[in-house]
Amino acid sequence: GLRGGAPARVPGRIDRSISDAGGLERLPGRLVRAEGHPPVPDVTVREAWDGLGSTHDLFWNRFQRDSIDDRGLPLDATVHYGRNYDNAFWDGERMVFGDGDGQVFNRFTASLTVIGHELTHGMTQFTANLTYQGQSGAVNESMSDVFGLVEQHARGQSTAEAGWLIGEGLFTDQVQGVALRSMKAPGTAYNDDVLGRDPQPDSMAGYLETEDDNGGVHLNSGIPNRAFYLVAEALGGNAWDAPGQIWYDTLTSGTLGGTVSFAAFARATARAAVKRYGIGSAEHRAVVAGWTTVGLGSGLAAGIPGPPRPE
Repeated sequence: GLRGGAPARVPGRIDRSISDAGGLERLPGRLVRAEGHPPVPDVTVREAWDGLGSTHDLFWNRFQRDSIDDRGLPLDATVHYGRNYDNAFWDGERMVFGDGDGQVFNRFTASLTVIGHELTHGMTQFTANLTYQGQSGAVNESMSDVFGLVEQHARGQSTAEAGWLIGEGLFTDQVQGVALRSMKAPGTAYNDDVLGRDPQPDSMAGYLETEDDNGGVHLNSGIPNRAFYLVAEALGGNAWDAPGQIWYDTLTSGTLGGTVSFAAFARATARAAVKRYGIGSAEHRAVVAGWTTVGLGSGLAAGIPGPPRPE
């Protein structure tokens, strides 16, 4: 042919684009910024742009993952989706952000944990592809909350300094609440006259059997969320080091079934901790202790040397 193929891609190089839906529920919208273009004044575009960058940076620099598919997938987002649209979502190809209604919710680009959360749904899609129903769906949701730690990474926060909140800054001043969810203390993120109170359980004792919300995927995710927080708290330092590595290894191991249960997921994280850090290591013990606290420790302590520790 007259011309060669596309230039060889540089591993780890980010390729972002932001489009503006202009208040319509149509995708992708009008392109307003692409890689190599100067910034634009719209704060929503800037937040989405920076959030995509922060998430890409976490995956590449901490886990050597080249974008969410590990093959350099361009990260595309659409902002100003719909009118007063109270959500953000990953549609299988791109990130989509609503502006919020201004009464309960601010714009959804305002929270870096939300951006990390939605992009992680993409990473899960390309790896374990966990069925979005029941316990596997709650593991899927929890995995997205865990990698909301992109916010801690971007801020350079230690486990002790971090707020462990998902969606901090999304609520307007009119809401009695700090965030959508708390990983440290599920069930405490909000208690509002209109919204009611945060319904998340923090252990299996409070597990919710429900048909709503795809079998409670945004509710029961509080249980594995707290387990991850407890692992990070026990190990100290930064959550993106050993704790994040163990969860990342688990997600990408190829061993999680699409309909994985909480118990099977807990076992998989313990196996991942043993594989990377060794049996009876501080990391392994922290994983076992975290799951034990939330009521999922059964059978996890096998092989840890030393006297049996009380449940």
